[in-house]
Amino acid sequence: MAYRRDNMRGESDVFRKIRNVFTSLNDKLEKDVQKHLQAVYGTLALGLMAATVGALLHLFVDFLRDNFFTLFGSILLMIALLKTPHTHHNERKRLGYFIAFCALSGVSSGPIIEKALMIDPSTILTAFLATAVVFSCFTMAALHAPSTKFLHLGGIITSGLLFIMITAVFSHSAFMHTTCLWLAFVINCALVLYDTQLICEKRRR
Repeated sequence: MAYRRDNMRGESDVFRKIRNVFTSLNDKLEKDVQKHLQAVYGTLALGLMAATVGALLHLFVDFLRDNFFTLFGSILLMIALLKTPHTHHNERKRLGYFIAFCALSGVSSGPIIEKALMIDPSTILTAFLATAVVFSCFTMAALHAPSTKFLHLGGIITSGLLFIMITAVFSHSAFMHTTCLWLAFVINCALVLYDTQLICEKRRR
């Protein structure tokens, strides 16, 4: 009975600590920064949904299979998004470009998803959950850290990406391929830290 009571107390402490991780952000982040982050992650959620729809279209619509225009269209949309000035008047236009770009990117990722379904369908759910956990953990780490702690990672991230690009072009060994995969994973984790703090600092300034 005492063991069960101690176990329940331990579980309640864990849930309380997890809750404090989120509630303490109200004291650390300014109100306008919180609203800006909500808008950013809301836009990210829309992009993920659009990419999911695009991937499903690839699986069920034969016309979109191996179509060059999807890649060409995504490049044009990315250029249009970068060239459109970031003003209040252009917000809806930029959001439309972003959602369309995500949808076409989802179509382009369709072949990889299709191959994963053929090998082991559970891989997709595992990858989704693992990505969500990693993204959430590194985002919370960036939000709770001192406001400019990870901004110095920009140069390291750029150097790492350049190394991966050069290695992918000139090296074809299995060892370097595996090394680049793990390095890309580390760089993506660092990007979450860097971009999260950059978003907050841009809003403050």
